[in-house]
Amino acid sequence: MNIELSEKKIVVTGGAGFIGSNLCETLLNKNNKVVCLDNFSTGKKENIIPFLEDSNFTLINGDIRNIKDCLKATKNADYVLHQAALGSVPRSIADPITSNEVNVSGFLNMLVASRDHKVKRFVYAASSSTYGDSESLPKIEDKIGKPLSPYAVTKYVNELYAAVFSKTYGLETIGLRYFNVFGRKQDPNGAYAAVIPKFVSQLMNLESPTINGDGNYSRDFTYIDNVIQANLLSLVADKNAINTVYNIAYGDRNTLNDLIGYLKFFLSEYNPEIKNIVVEYGPNRQGDIPHSQADINKAKKILGYKPEFSLKKGLKEAIDWYWNNL
Repeated sequence: MNIELSEKKIVVTGGAGFIGSNLCETLLNKNNKVVCLDNFSTGKKENIIPFLEDSNFTLINGDIRNIKDCLKATKNADYVLHQAALGSVPRSIADPITSNEVNVSGFLNMLVASRDHKVKRFVYAASSSTYGDSESLPKIEDKIGKPLSPYAVTKYVNELYAAVFSKTYGLETIGLRYFNVFGRKQDPNGAYAAVIPKFVSQLMNLESPTINGDGNYSRDFTYIDNVIQANLLSLVADKNAINTVYNIAYGDRNTLNDLIGYLKFFLSEYNPEIKNIVVEYGPNRQGDIPHSQADINKAKKILGYKPEFSLKKGLKEAIDWYWNNL
């Protein structure tokens, strides 16, 4: 999908991270000025090295918990794509205070800075974790349950704050509830690595991945290019689209057992030994919801969202990237 967006000044918080760096690349390719604000707590310098020589790219090594850094980043900006956060349910359970400081206080700082500098629109990464203990499938935006982790609480608070800033200060906001995003540049290392890059890395090393539970939990895995499309559409959408939230996913669900099967199949094209690796199973992970699938009709209807990558199509692209870059 070709989305017209050029010659704007756009702030990407968390711009050295997985999603943020992919957004920076796309925006630069469309001839925009990009300001990347990142403290590199989870972002990687290597993700943005190709942009450092680009005159349209500005790196601010700063922290969204510092209002001065937020004000510096948003000065004369047209738009903000707020991706900075401390992700991971287990991390938030282990350290809820830091998750709150980054995800709530940092979010509020960016809202205030965007308001003060009269940013035209503030698009932010919301989360499917907001659906909490709601068992209804597929997930519809206006039907949520109670949060199951500190991380989920912080992401729901983001939505509440965005709504208040829209009503009180007239700041245009759009929240994108991401569902299990994966793809190029996603870090496979560390205690809180996402499941797909972690499994890919283990299989490439001929190690047995461990699935939490019996493998029948299901997710709406969403390839990075679908997410990029949603962010760009949110920036150019008319005013009928603002001051609300949208599910951003493919609109399907696959079990973890399905996922492992696809990974082994695609990776065995590179190394036939991988198809014989035995998967191990462990206990369910605290704070995990059993099943997740998005209803994406709202985003389709109002934003014009048309996800082009299914799980299988996205995995083929992602695995090719990992094989050549890990």
